[in-house]
Amino acid sequence: MFDPRTGQQVAINTCFSTHHVMFAEDADNTLWTSGGGNVVGWLNTRKFLETGDAAASQGWTPVVLDTVGDGRRHAYTEPNEPTDPAKDQRINAPFYAISPAPDGSVWGSCWQCPFPGAILRLDPGPNPVETTLAEIYQPPWNNPTAPTVGYGPRGMDIDRDGVAWVAMASGHLASFDRRKCQGPLNGPSATGQQCPEGWSFYAEPLPQLQGVTDPGSAEGSYYTWVDQFGTLGLGNNVPVNTGNESEGLLALNQGQWVVLRVPYPMGFYAKWLDGRIDDPNGGWKGRGLWASVSTRAPFHMETGKGTTSKVIHFQLRPDPLAE
Repeated sequence: MFDPRTGQQVAINTCFSTHHVMFAEDADNTLWTSGGGNVVGWLNTRKFLETGDAAASQGWTPVVLDTVGDGRRHAYTEPNEPTDPAKDQRINAPFYAISPAPDGSVWGSCWQCPFPGAILRLDPGPNPVETTLAEIYQPPWNNPTAPTVGYGPRGMDIDRDGVAWVAMASGHLASFDRRKCQGPLNGPSATGQQCPEGWSFYAEPLPQLQGVTDPGSAEGSYYTWVDQFGTLGLGNNVPVNTGNESEGLLALNQGQWVVLRVPYPMGFYAKWLDGRIDDPNGGWKGRGLWASVSTRAPFHMETGKGTTSKVIHFQLRPDPLAE
């Protein structure tokens, strides 16, 4: 943690590994983390700032499915054990992306889960260390009720309505709307393929790989970020993909792709982005997106040896001549 007011930097030791971090909208400003392997960890930042006690301010939970189906966490079987109808089931589901939702749930993507990958929803409950329950949702795969389209979730974010948006290795942006699920969300049959109707897929605006006839594209974005508050100017809840092959950002606006291409220097590649409204009354000049050039080898970009990384500011004029 870096405090720009004092210039002080503090290392907060955790008993779980971390990778991506995202703040929840609760009174504790809880910082949820991915990268913990088979557990999901968090830091109560309010408590840490008040006490400086890292150990007392953190917690973690295994990923436990409510296979009993009664909304409470029971004793559970381990991933290498046979299922037991009287017990819940812990699964190996390392979170890659993590995104707290407005309703208090926490979503994550799992590209290391068995093919075709999965996204998961955690309900922390009143005491997350002991009460957190998980739901798992896989893209339709060999499912008799839905066609196979996309696979391989990577980066993911949530919108204000609780819809998850996911970058797929198949060259899609996918959405998952839990409200569309017609079957049970927990219980012994809710192990991944229980809600094909919740998924929608949008092929990214690039050609498909040569010789590949499956749906999708050659893009395969690294991450999805949702513009929950309209910081770009296209409106609220617009998902934006980082374009690996597009040299730009890919925004899906009302079903239509908007490509924010960086023309110079060639080689732009982002892994993450964020938005900010500096002046809500400043029109297009008062808002925008920010992304870094995230290639590990900036010297291979157009400007060659000596090139350093860059931060790119994206702003959207309402028309080309707008002042």
